[in-house]
Amino acid sequence: MKCSRRVLLCFAFALLFSVSSDAARKNVVVFFVDDMGWTDLGCSGSDFYETPNIDALAKSGVRFTNGYAACTVCSPSRAALMTGQSPARLHVTDFIPGHPFVNTPMAIPDWTKVLEKKHTTLPEILNAHGYTCIHLGKWHLAHRDGYKTGQDDSADPDFYPQAHGFDINIGGCEKGAPPSYFWPYGKGRSLEARKDNTIYQTLPQGDLSDQQRAGEYLTDRLAAEAVALIDEIAASQKPFFMNFCFYNVHTPLMGRPDLVEKYERKLKENPQRNHTNVRYAAMVESVDEAVGRVVGKLQEHDLWDDTLVIFTSDNGGLKPVATDNTPLRQGKGGIYEGGVRVPLIIRHPGEGASGVRCDRPAITMDILPTICDVLQIDLPAEAAKVQDGLSLRPYLTDPQAPPRRDDLYWHYPHYHSMGAQPYSAIRSGDWKLIEVFGKESLELYHLSSDLGENENLVTIEKEKAKELYAKLVAWRESVGAQVPTSNPQYDPAKETGIVRNGKFRKASPIRAR
Repeated sequence: MKCSRRVLLCFAFALLFSVSSDAARKNVVVFFVDDMGWTDLGCSGSDFYETPNIDALAKSGVRFTNGYAACTVCSPSRAALMTGQSPARLHVTDFIPGHPFVNTPMAIPDWTKVLEKKHTTLPEILNAHGYTCIHLGKWHLAHRDGYKTGQDDSADPDFYPQAHGFDINIGGCEKGAPPSYFWPYGKGRSLEARKDNTIYQTLPQGDLSDQQRAGEYLTDRLAAEAVALIDEIAASQKPFFMNFCFYNVHTPLMGRPDLVEKYERKLKENPQRNHTNVRYAAMVESVDEAVGRVVGKLQEHDLWDDTLVIFTSDNGGLKPVATDNTPLRQGKGGIYEGGVRVPLIIRHPGEGASGVRCDRPAITMDILPTICDVLQIDLPAEAAKVQDGLSLRPYLTDPQAPPRRDDLYWHYPHYHSMGAQPYSAIRSGDWKLIEVFGKESLELYHLSSDLGENENLVTIEKEKAKELYAKLVAWRESVGAQVPTSNPQYDPAKETGIVRNGKFRKASPIRAR
């Protein structure tokens, strides 16, 4: 981190001048929010959170009402975004490093706790076509869990965004959340201790003193870095890809005081709301403000009509701690729709429709092929062989275009404290089948008539369940999914729990509504 951002930019631009490109000269901005639920936007039905800038983005593009994350937790979805591959194929199937459950009925398989360099990533593809690639914010795809030193939280910068094709990395490291959202992002620790925090270290320090930056909010800092980079890049007339991955709205729930006060007043005026968490509401609005600042800067430089913009989330909202996903069942870390159904908005300037809804199912893996299709970039042969996503470009011009796929799949062979047991699932049309490993029965739901997944139809629609289960098993085999097995060490007389830093905490996974 000793080089300045400007030096890094100059180096990147020097490289780019030597690269020929046959790509369309559109820029790309991906807004990837952490833990944002399906109903957490004004345009998707929130009765409390205010998101005027994101709502305006939806009015200028296509809002997918059946948008899905690749997984019920974050790291697998981030790996899917970067590669277009299913987490099951990548074997990155849990958040890194995962919950260290002990004494569970099923033994989880070995899995990969890093995005391996052998995979071709989106920034690597775009680099070859003259794009400057920028990562801002959460990465969470580098080693943790004592990879090199045997210490609990050791990191491996060799797997940070720069190792996967990004020219510039601001704020991306192995951490999944900041200790604090306020400068210097280390809650309850001395300044020197906070400076050991890798989020702090990967952010430009600038010329401001610690006193001048006191109270600075992390999301505001990332937005400031984003608009500064657009200022610098605009002069180069080179296309860019900006991967803006918010740490918001992940815990710890910390909003800017001015916004928290705003929502406290709003809740007091009318407490009868579906969404009521004032700190979370403040965090959502900070995301919206950041989106507005980036959009405004693109417009200022006349880049708005030359920029493909995608907005989505890595998994569903954290229920009940942060938000409410009604009418969806469960949330982040759960096995039902609340864990994987997320906002998805795409604005394709020039050719795309605006202010419309698309009801076709879409998933995180679709983002990479969609970007390449819009930019008229062919996927490298090896990457094309393992793509699990499909381009959504036809729906950006005609939201009612015929379906391009029959089925979506999920595979999470882990336990999670918010409700997930090891499971696989398939959505086929309006039908959704769930297999919880270790159980003798399946679950079958008809989403168009039962979005809350309340009525298990498996004993009524036996043939449909049999058909979908055969598809699910075949898909797992085709991608080499690792499946859990019975745990011979499981003792039902003992408690199931999590061990961290040598301490046991009872944490039996439950399937909360």
